[in-house]
Amino acid sequence: MARIQNWKPEDPVFWEQTGKALAWRTCGITTFSLIFSFATWFVMSAVVVRMPAIGFQFTTTQLFWLAAMPGLASGILRLIHSNFIPVLGTRPVVSISTIIKIIPMLWLGFAIQDLETPYATFMIIAFLCGMGGGDFSSFMPSTSTFFPKRLQGLAMGIQAGIGNFGISVVQFVAPWIIGFAVVGGAVGGPQLFTRANVVADAVEVVKSEAGVVTDVVAKRADLVPALQVERAEDGSIRNVSLVPADGVKLFESKVERDAAGGIQAVNSTPGLRLDLSRNEAGAITNVVVRNVVQRPLWLQNAAFIWIPFLVLAFVLCVVFLRSIQVPSRGFMGQFEILSSRNRANVHTWNCTMTYICSFGSFSGFSAAFPMLIRTLYGGFEGAPDPLAYAYLGPLIGGLVRVATGGFFDKIGGSKGMHWTTLGQIAGVLFLIFGGYLTPTSREQFDGFLYGMLWIFLMSGINNAATFRQYPIVFAYSPAKGAQMLGWTGAWAAFGPFVWNALIGTSISHTGTVIAFFAGCAVFYVYSLFINWWYYTRKGAERFDYGNADGTWWDKLSTAEQDNMKRIDLRQPV
Repeated sequence: MARIQNWKPEDPVFWEQTGKALAWRTCGITTFSLIFSFATWFVMSAVVVRMPAIGFQFTTTQLFWLAAMPGLASGILRLIHSNFIPVLGTRPVVSISTIIKIIPMLWLGFAIQDLETPYATFMIIAFLCGMGGGDFSSFMPSTSTFFPKRLQGLAMGIQAGIGNFGISVVQFVAPWIIGFAVVGGAVGGPQLFTRANVVADAVEVVKSEAGVVTDVVAKRADLVPALQVERAEDGSIRNVSLVPADGVKLFESKVERDAAGGIQAVNSTPGLRLDLSRNEAGAITNVVVRNVVQRPLWLQNAAFIWIPFLVLAFVLCVVFLRSIQVPSRGFMGQFEILSSRNRANVHTWNCTMTYICSFGSFSGFSAAFPMLIRTLYGGFEGAPDPLAYAYLGPLIGGLVRVATGGFFDKIGGSKGMHWTTLGQIAGVLFLIFGGYLTPTSREQFDGFLYGMLWIFLMSGINNAATFRQYPIVFAYSPAKGAQMLGWTGAWAAFGPFVWNALIGTSISHTGTVIAFFAGCAVFYVYSLFINWWYYTRKGAERFDYGNADGTWWDKLSTAEQDNMKRIDLRQPV
């Protein structure tokens, strides 16, 4: 289908008669598709927290890496996608990128049902899930070219905000959809889910200097008759167990399987179970009492559920989307944002850093949030279910994007970025100095949750402000403004990869996540300075004070504006 020529959204007559309807239709359809792009991008972060409970023997570091891989892929793919719209057009790019995401969803849905699936296979699947984040850098440049500058903040805020609901949707829907067989056994039977929470203050364990258990004493009155300690002739402990007693309900596993080993029914009795750890010599080194629950789980549903929505989005894209002709200098020409003409390279760096601060933080913490909850608070009695809370952060971030996009068209994006970056710094420092990253009890979880939700709130508003700010920074070239949205989105899409990888590294090297959060604070301060110096302070090089008070571009004379355009296009001055 031929592209639409002479697209003039800044012309009021053209906009009202022709442009408005097509622009908002395009925004609506691509936003619908973007919701499920983000859902497939973050599906792995919802799945990894359940994998140990169904039998996968992966370490905490390995689980963080599985959650990180979609971010690595999305960052790489966004660098590619940021070139597509000017060269290939909206309709083919969005349509193809939507339907191709069916591949990792199918593969993940079947792989998760086999406990013999190797870790390397899941790493490949996780990488392919990153396709759902990669096409964001085609969606945003497309939207920016359809709308006039005065509505770009609103349109892109709506698209990014509603699109990012996909993160919340996948983390909200997953706990519910995996609880039953959606289409019977057509896509596989259930897995055996086992949750075993430590019971605090159940027993007191005494150890020798060598770390061997020398005595075990029940601290709860009801466990005194149930706790059995078997000793050898030399007095060393040979075995520790729990036996039936009044007031003590012991866990009993009852699983019915078919001839092929598939689970037919789970009728296990929830209750207490005593777990022992032994050294190579067979001596007991630890004793833990856990409260255990078993039930069937259809974890494959977390992947399969998105396939029909992807198909529907694909059909809508093919039927209703159109491509418009925008100035393009080919793939290599798209990298002219790195040139020194009009100081494009300086502002490309600045915008990249501030976008990592906003969306990089949002996407990084969205992917890491479930594993952070599991890692920091999963060892306490009554530990919180990560998926019961993980969707809240992305939901808040998405809502505020929708609500504040138009607001920053009025006051300017740089002001919003300034104050929200300060808010992100405050949130990180609150978590560090409040002790919520090194908890000693389950009661500290509320403080951790509120601190994280505050960071999501601030980074979400910050992100909405960038959609207004970046096209203004490159006001002399709408093509470069669109390219900047794709370029910055590409680097910020590495957020899930960088955040999860660095969190895992921080834990493995220091035992806590404090080093990572301190690094975030330092980076946020750097981003704050860049935004203030170049875009916010009085007399800043490319200030943006909104539609009411004007921008740096508005203050230039017509001759100065024409001169910048000629420099950009390499025309004689």
